[in-house]
Amino acid sequence: MLDRSCIEAIDPLLEILDGKWTLPLLLELFVGTKRFGELRRRLHPISPKTLTDRLRVLEEKGIITRTQYSGVPLHVEYEPTERGWNLQPIFAAMWTWVQENNFHAEPGAKEMV
Repeated sequence: MLDRSCIEAIDPLLEILDGKWTLPLLLELFVGTKRFGELRRRLHPISPKTLTDRLRVLEEKGIITRTQYSGVPLHVEYEPTERGWNLQPIFAAMWTWVQENNFHAEPGAKEMV
């Protein structure tokens, strides 16, 4: 049984994952490095502001890296850090729980990578 200190210890993780678009965003980055425009298309109908906000939070928390490339045109790429990759087993465990407990996602939902 979990005690209060254990639950309080995961609060920082829950704050990072808070928000409608965080999990789908991370799942996209687990598939491969993406540019902002690619993420916007893949996560449609996310707004540019929401995507920017989510990316900033994940970068500040050390979950993803942002690499800016000079040149014409200037472009930025996002990818998970080691800390970010370490979240993947947690997501896989949640997916397994959903399957084992008959909570099924909507048709067309992505499978864990």
